[in-house]
Amino acid sequence: MADNPGQYGRDVSAALDKYADTVRRICFLHLRQRADVEDVFQEVFLQYLQRKEAFESEEHEKAWLLRVAINRCKDLVKSFWHNRVDPLDDEMMAMVPAESHEILDAVLRLPPSERNAVYLFYYEGYSVTEIARVQNQKANTVYSHLHRARKRLYRQLGGLEHEEDD
Repeated sequence: MADNPGQYGRDVSAALDKYADTVRRICFLHLRQRADVEDVFQEVFLQYLQRKEAFESEEHEKAWLLRVAINRCKDLVKSFWHNRVDPLDDEMMAMVPAESHEILDAVLRLPPSERNAVYLFYYEGYSVTEIARVQNQKANTVYSHLHRARKRLYRQLGGLEHEEDD
């Protein structure tokens, strides 16, 4: 195994240094419970270690990790035993400034497709084209998700009241 670092000896510690926080945040968006996040996090990086094909670039590597994390989270959420309502994890709220808790709570109430688009666009700085590639969607679909999410967030955060005052 060590003789062929491109195949199985992939530098997991370097990937963890670069992408651990991003993968955890994606998982928190979907799962909201620390134990579930850690389980999926480990599965993602185990799958990363077992991947035989080389990545084309760092962006390809990051996009692959995000796609795997999103898919594993969706699988866990769909599982029979996980279909229950979990309260928002205090640890997740500690990750963001106190003045942003209302916004984070509103983002977490968005449907998953909109939540992913908002997170990747605003928090990770991905372009619409990059988000489309990560989520295996058309760019127009991502634009639609972002548009609908902005409208929902605007309503959830009291934007309609302010609009009527003008």
